[in-house]
Amino acid sequence: MLQHPAFDPVAVQLGPVAIHWYGLMYLAAFGAAWWLARTRSRQAWRPVSPEQVDDIIFYGALGVVLGGRVGYVLFYGFDRFLAEPLWLFKVNEGGMSFHGGMLGVILAQWWYARSQGLRFGELLDFVAPLVPIGLGLGRLGNFIGQELWGRASDVPWAMVFPRDPSQLPRHPSQLYQFALEGLVLFAIVFWFSRKPRPAWSVGAVFVLFYGIFRFLVEFVREPDAHIGFVAFGWLTRGQLLSLPMILVGIGILVWSYRRQNFTQGNKG
Repeated sequence: MLQHPAFDPVAVQLGPVAIHWYGLMYLAAFGAAWWLARTRSRQAWRPVSPEQVDDIIFYGALGVVLGGRVGYVLFYGFDRFLAEPLWLFKVNEGGMSFHGGMLGVILAQWWYARSQGLRFGELLDFVAPLVPIGLGLGRLGNFIGQELWGRASDVPWAMVFPRDPSQLPRHPSQLYQFALEGLVLFAIVFWFSRKPRPAWSVGAVFVLFYGIFRFLVEFVREPDAHIGFVAFGWLTRGQLLSLPMILVGIGILVWSYRRQNFTQGNKG
């Protein structure tokens, strides 16, 4: 059994202003994504120029923050929202949803692609390898802040979190997600996108493998206390939201390659 290091969630205290590690992880993620996007945009076959990267990251940040908050309220607290609509704006209470953030990023990039005359699928393919950076760093922020821990377990690496009232040893599921949704997912999508692929296929690979990894990790992650299991005595809300990602990812990946082959066949 391991003991959580009990990091101080506040990284820097400037008088009345507290800067949390979670917020710093967001900043680091956007900075790393900007650097990678600038580097890749210099390749001649990429769909965007280095000058467009700043706007792409800006729109992506808006999508993550706004979509993440709205998604959390709708997916995980809709009953409370109906009773207290202003809760949507109480961001100081926390609550962000990846699935909402992803939809927010997609909408933001659609708007940007439309305004710049870019091909939407190609822009999403360019953005997809950047996302696991934020996912991985965000899960580290969850671990430091002792949020979203796993289910009780007796595995040798089970961990006791000081903020957990039960003081039961639990799976450090934040670290599992850091490894799968951050490191492994980044490696897969980065490798797949290293050369030209059919439009939409890189985004499809991201959606597919994120859905798989999230679905698996949910088996050891503690369900939200106010929701619990949503079906069959084991299906969580996170799994329910990830299943469509797996199906959509497979469907778009197959469609993108068939579409390319059809186009090439007609040209021949």
